[in-house]
Formats: sequence, C-alpha cells, structure tokens
Amino acid sequence: MKYKEAIMAYKPVNEQEEAEKRVILQYINEYPHNILLRENEFGHMTSSGFIMNKDLTKVLMIHHNIYNTWAWTGGHADGDEDLLYVAMKEAKEETGVEKIEPLMEEIASIDILPVWGHMKKGKYVATHMHLSVAYILIADEDQALHINEDENSGVKWIAIEDIEKYSNETEIISIYHKLIQKAKAYVVQKLS
Repeated sequence: MKYKEAIMAYKPVNEQEEAEKRVILQYINEYPHNILLRENEFGHMTSSGFIMNKDLTKVLMIHHNIYNTWAWTGGHADGDEDLLYVAMKEAKEETGVEKIEPLMEEIASIDILPVWGHMKKGKYVATHMHLSVAYILIADEDQALHINEDENSGVKWIAIEDIEKYSNETEIISIYHKLIQKAKAYVVQKLS
C-alpha cells in the first residue's frame, strides 16, 4: 500500500495533523478494500495539488462549480494508490497546464475535509469526509490555461496575498497558508 506508507512517513506540523493522520491511518486499516473508492460513502482518500509558480508568489486556482469559490485542484483516488500521480493528473485536467512537477515528492499536508451533501450530475451525493493528502506542485505561469467545464468555471493565477479575496472557505484558506509556509521553508532549506 504505497499511499499508506507515504501517510505513515509524513511528519505532522501541528496537533490537528497529528490527530487527523492517526484517524486516517485507522480508517485505512478498517476499510482497506474500499478506502480508495467513492463507494465508501462515509469517507475516502483524495489528493489535492497546490500549484505555485516558480518564485512561490502565486497559486493557480480554479473556480469550483459545486463550492462556488476559487480553490486548489484535486480529486478522488478512484482506486489509484499513487496519490502524487492523482494530484498531478487532476491539476492538469482541471487547469489545462501540461508541464507540472512536484516541488517535493512527499505529502505536504494531511487533513480531513467535510463535504456537505450536494447534487452532482443529477444525483444527490450524501455528506461525507475527504481523507485528504496534498502536494505542492510547480508550474510556469506562461502555460495556456483551459477551463474544464465539468469541474470549474474559471482558471487563473492568484497572488498568494490575495487568496482571501477569492476563496470563501475559511478552513481551506488556513491549509493554503500552511502549504505556502511549507513551500517557502522547503526552498530555503534546499538552498542552504
């Protein structure tokens, strides 16, 4: 279980991540047969990509159709154990960027995110939990961007200091700031 090993290797940065890492690992142990599938309607693994430009001053965000806000990219594992691959695939599909790479191969954030009940493709999806891992991805700003109309209604680069102006998800904004700090610390450490 490649994804379980990656989660086990992750070093939490705060009490919230420690608790949520423990709960996610417990859930993986209890539901190994469908934790990577949406058929587990209580909670399932997802992978997000926080896409930054090379100088870490902007983030590439999509305007999410269901949540009606600017957000990071990401999606369901849908059976794939390589969650970094899932994050990169979703980033490409949702933004149109073709060249993207991880800032680092390791997970950058672990969170349990509630998803409130909503309609999707004419069917009601019950409230459930996304057992979320996130990766910091890097892309050039000069790449062409394309809207994926099934998922979003906009794609654009946003200055990191303007994230609050575009996103209305307070809990997720705190994760964005955690990822920005982690990206900057990683680059500083790499340069020293």
